[in-house]
Amino acid sequence: SVSFVNATGVSAGISTNGSIDPLTGWPAAVAVLWNEDGQIANLGTLGGNESAALAINDNGQVVGMASNAIPDSLSGYGTQQRAFLWHRGVMRDLGTLGGPDAGASMINNRGQIVGASYTDSIPNPVTGIPTFVPFLWQDDTMINLGGLGGAFGLPLALNSKGQVVGFSDIAGDLSSHPFFWNRGSMMDLGTFGGDNGEADFINDSGEIVGSADFPGDQIHHAFLWKDGLMTDLGTVAGDPCSRVTAINRKGQIIGGSSDCQTYLHAYLWENGGPMIDLNAFVPPGSDLTL
Repeated sequence: SVSFVNATGVSAGISTNGSIDPLTGWPAAVAVLWNEDGQIANLGTLGGNESAALAINDNGQVVGMASNAIPDSLSGYGTQQRAFLWHRGVMRDLGTLGGPDAGASMINNRGQIVGASYTDSIPNPVTGIPTFVPFLWQDDTMINLGGLGGAFGLPLALNSKGQVVGFSDIAGDLSSHPFFWNRGSMMDLGTFGGDNGEADFINDSGEIVGSADFPGDQIHHAFLWKDGLMTDLGTVAGDPCSRVTAINRKGQIIGGSSDCQTYLHAYLWENGGPMIDLNAFVPPGSDLTL
């Protein structure tokens, strides 16, 4: 499967290699590249049986996760899972924040990498795993981005300026909030009054999109965060919930409007809204639903 395609048409992803991983009993899969002609290259591992490529930038640098040969009960691979950077035929272990495992999920064209790492090997009584926090890797250093008071967090997007968004548990680890990390400072973006939220994407202007709960029945709506203000993007008429996928440099936002369980309508939000149901552009009589 393809995880990411860069501007030159090179794809990074995962492919099974025909063998069974003796530690998991499942078909082994490894990180691969497909060039613009469809030729596939195996990027290898860090000494273990499996790996996965999750992103590639326009310079051909690939990031993901790969197993080594050190036994590890916390990893789904059976051995340690490490964040890697692959470039020009060499796979590099980026290390961790103190625990045994880490994974890298995004890289920008400046070579900045984000992912998440265990900070120790002691399971948290609420989450059941060791403290797991987002990191930014730059200048040969893995930087702990911290959290919002809890023991679990994930980065979901990185822009070209090194700004990071995602979600992090708040104190007690029973709820999580969207975060914005910028130049050493982590900000809790809050919610619409409910328990949970997440920030899914950030463009190079620092405009952030995500979704957040309302109080009570935990209905969630997509939001735009800009200049310190969280704007409710609403839903497609008749739907109670919505989530977001991405925002481009023009401030156009795409996502899905739903019944809070199943996506029903793909939408576009621009110029202050309201949401445009993209199914309005499907020709009459078509059985296609966006």
